Amino acid sequence: MIRKLIPIALPVLALVGGAFGGDMLRAPADTGDAHAPAGDTHDAPAKDDHAKDDHAKADSHAEAPSGHGGDDGHGSADADGWFTFPTQFFVPLVRQGDMGDLMIITLTLQTDGASIEAMRKKEHALRDALLRQLLIHANTGGFDGNFTADRNLVDLRLDLQKAAAGVTDLPIKAVLIEDIARQQG
Repeated sequence: MIRKLIPIALPVLALVGGAFGGDMLRAPADTGDAHAPAGDTHDAPAKDDHAKDDHAKADSHAEAPSGHGGDDGHGSADADGWFTFPTQFFVPLVRQGDMGDLMIITLTLQTDGASIEAMRKKEHALRDALLRQLLIHANTGGFDGNFTADRNLVDLRLDLQKAAAGVTDLPIKAVLIEDIARQQG
C-alpha cells in the first residue's frame, strides 16, 4: 500500500516544498517606509533625514504641474525625465552579404520631465531614426573590434542624439545606452 502512495506523495511534497522555498526567497515588496503599516506610508513620521527628503521631493513633484509648491523653485519642466524604449533595438551585423552577429541594445533618452508624454507619442519616429543610425553605425564598422571602448560609445551616443533631435523638436539632453550585447549569429 505504501509503495503505491510514494509515487503520488513525492511529487506533491516536491511541489509544496518548491513553492514554499520560492516564497521564502522572493524579495520583499518595496512599500516606501519599512516600519509603516501598509497603506499608511505618507503620514508616518520620518525616521531620518533621508526619509524627510524623499517625502519632500514626492510632495513637490506631486504639486508641480499645478504651478504651486516645490521648495527648490524648479517645476517639473526643469527636472530631468527619462524615456526608455519599451523594447530593445536589434541591429544585424552584415558582412559580405551574410548576417554574422546581432547587436542587442537598450536605449533611454534624457529629456525634461514635461516632455515625457509627448515623447511617448513620437516613439515610432524616434525609434526609426535611432535604428537607422544604429544600422549606419553597424555598416561602417562601428561594432567591429572593441565597440565598448569609451571613445566609440561617446561617438555612438552623439550620433544617436543628433538622429533623435532630427525627428522631433522635443529637448533631448542625452542618449543613454542601458544595455549592449553582441550575439553570435
